[in-house]
Amino acid sequence: MLSLKEKDRPIVRKLLCAGCCVRCVLRFCCVGTSSAYRRSSQDLHKELLAFISEENSPESHDASGEEKSSDAPPNKRMRTDEDSVTAAQTDSDICPVCLGVLQDFCDPTFAKQVSDAVKKQQYEFDSLVLTVSLPAQMSVREHSCWLHVKKEVREKSMCLGKEDVIQVKDAFKWAVQGKIGQELGAAVVANSPCEVSVGFIHPETQEDCHFLANACPDCFKPTKNKASIFTRMAVVKALEKISEEKFSRHYPCPPKKANTRCTALDTTCLHTSVFIAGRYNKFSRELPQTPWVIDGERRMDGSVEELIAAPLLSSFRADGFNFSSSGREDVDVRTLGNGRPFAVELLNPHRTKFSRTEIKHLQETINQSSDKIRVRDLQIVTRDATSRMKEGEEEKTKTYSALIWTEKAIDSPDLEFLANIKDLRIAQKTPLRVLHRRPLAVRQRLIHSMSTIYLDKHHFTLKLCTQAGTYIKEFVHGDFGRTKPNLCDLMKTDADILELDVESVDIDWPPAIPD
Repeated sequence: MLSLKEKDRPIVRKLLCAGCCVRCVLRFCCVGTSSAYRRSSQDLHKELLAFISEENSPESHDASGEEKSSDAPPNKRMRTDEDSVTAAQTDSDICPVCLGVLQDFCDPTFAKQVSDAVKKQQYEFDSLVLTVSLPAQMSVREHSCWLHVKKEVREKSMCLGKEDVIQVKDAFKWAVQGKIGQELGAAVVANSPCEVSVGFIHPETQEDCHFLANACPDCFKPTKNKASIFTRMAVVKALEKISEEKFSRHYPCPPKKANTRCTALDTTCLHTSVFIAGRYNKFSRELPQTPWVIDGERRMDGSVEELIAAPLLSSFRADGFNFSSSGREDVDVRTLGNGRPFAVELLNPHRTKFSRTEIKHLQETINQSSDKIRVRDLQIVTRDATSRMKEGEEEKTKTYSALIWTEKAIDSPDLEFLANIKDLRIAQKTPLRVLHRRPLAVRQRLIHSMSTIYLDKHHFTLKLCTQAGTYIKEFVHGDFGRTKPNLCDLMKTDADILELDVESVDIDWPPAIPD
């Protein structure tokens, strides 16, 4: 039995007379029991007709409060209303409010159609969330019907708030999500990393919203990413602003019947991103971290991110990826030691569950694909965890080893003073070599400590422990005076850097995984 009350009788009658479908009738009667919407339209229609005919039963009372005689003829007005209801349901079976969404699209056939579309996309999931996109003009029709019903309940000193009416989206989900979940063998829940989207359009009524642009012009602003100004949010905003009297002047209440049903768009699936973290070593001086493209032309084959991401994309069956790391090295700089922390966001992965053994195998696959890089500590992490890689990055330290050339001939004692310099504060203007992609600024950085290994009259190895974000090459040669002080200033000779290695990136993330 439907949880309808005496006060709902005039609403049911009025909506059925307007040609509304049975589920829209339940919505406007504020029936919030999901099981009611899963029942067949035929059963609901029979029960609603029986409900409105109960007013003529022998148990009902006349205006004076006297019980009517059991053989009293039906009230003439009631007989006319029932005839109107029957006629309305016969003239057109397309609901003027939901435009058919809560009719044929709530049957098992459509649920199977959605499920088959999901299966074809070959996602792996235990649960899913169903999202529904409706044409914006449906909000106008909903508002029109609410005003139509509101007039009836107001005359009877009752109240029906628009927020009390069950939304079309909710009614649709209640009707079909159980069938879809059963077909897919997965739970349909409120929150899930896997989203199945069902959408509808209705070209016949797309101009229903247009009068609102004149009535509430400030609600409709063109945007670059939207093909039409009549978005659902803009329409809802305009409906909240427009007066009932003004709305009724421009739009009929109840809404006019439509000749066609909504058309269902292709079912789409989207899985939230999966994040893979680890550390990488780079052993080549001819390998950029990311694809190196200048003036639209690629300069070198391969990159660190591509070598790492390719096996991940294949295994997770993802649509794409975003690569990030704790800093970056130049193409001619090696990254040694325990490596540089990185994270890969895999976009819309179709497979997401991997055992530790499978992740370890993935790491081996990456390492075997090239001798230019090596990955360690590969693991699946959360989105929030990746933020730790960037948190306080400039407060972290990095250790470098650089091969230095000096114009002036040097001896080992000439280098000893560098070891005594601690926490040297330097000011670095954005280097000329990166000015095309970094904003012009002066950055204060610290050289925490330095040590040297004498090689010959013009060469030595410089080891530095610095604040993260320090431009080492510019500290050595000065970048035409853009870094102050620099090694040339300290040694009072021109100097340049011939080779540079990152020895360590002192960020305790991601957690180390024992071999």
